[in-house]
Amino acid sequence: MNDIKKISNATNLKYLAVALMFLDQIYQMFGSMGAPIWLTMLGRLAFPIFLFLAADSFHYTHDRMAFLRRLLYMSWFMIIGNAIIGSIFHNGSFGLTNNAFSTFFITGIFIYSWDLLFKGLRDKSYRELIQGMGVFLLPILSAIPVAVLGGIFETPNGNPFVAHSVAFLLSLVPSVIMVEGGFVMVILGLLFYIFRTNRMAQIIVLAVISVIAHLFDPTGVQWMMVFATIPMYFYNGERGSGNKNFFYIFYPTHIYLLWILASLFR
Repeated sequence: MNDIKKISNATNLKYLAVALMFLDQIYQMFGSMGAPIWLTMLGRLAFPIFLFLAADSFHYTHDRMAFLRRLLYMSWFMIIGNAIIGSIFHNGSFGLTNNAFSTFFITGIFIYSWDLLFKGLRDKSYRELIQGMGVFLLPILSAIPVAVLGGIFETPNGNPFVAHSVAFLLSLVPSVIMVEGGFVMVILGLLFYIFRTNRMAQIIVLAVISVIAHLFDPTGVQWMMVFATIPMYFYNGERGSGNKNFFYIFYPTHIYLLWILASLFR
């Protein structure tokens, strides 16, 4: 037990999540060709681990605005890359929509708003309370024009080029409906941050959300993210060797390579 905890720093847990994510993407790209479902079952652990570590990163980072900008820029990079790669290499009936950076960015926005609201209540500062509420509502309100315009232009008789162009432009707008994994993952990341000083509370939060996921989709495998509680339990709170740029490079690279390979084998 102690040996496991000794090596369970942030860097090593991130590498574990990367390996699980890679297995998940193999299934996502090659599932229709016979890739076994256990790949994505193991892959369900990746997102919660990343969100768990992101909550720590948001707390300890010296420059949150720089952190958020980096996530936003990478989200835009993925959106543009998905459009280009997806249009050149076709992979069956589904499109290339992977963009975990969008989820991390919106999660960071809600974390920032939480801290403003908490500080405003603590210091009785109406200025910070208003700022916090504004930041909280921003990704929610931005979803309204995205949903409305998306519904207008995605009609059966509409011009496909115009519809795709509008969809692309709308995808660049950060909102709660344009995140990978759904808004529940944003909530999970926020709760990880709120309870970051109470590991057992974090584990309970993930367990509860996993049960809810199973109740909403009894035949799905999303509930298996509950097993991410194991590496979370052993996390020792240490940073490790770092290598923070690894994920920013590996994430889009492995997705695009697997997508291209899958399109070539069809």
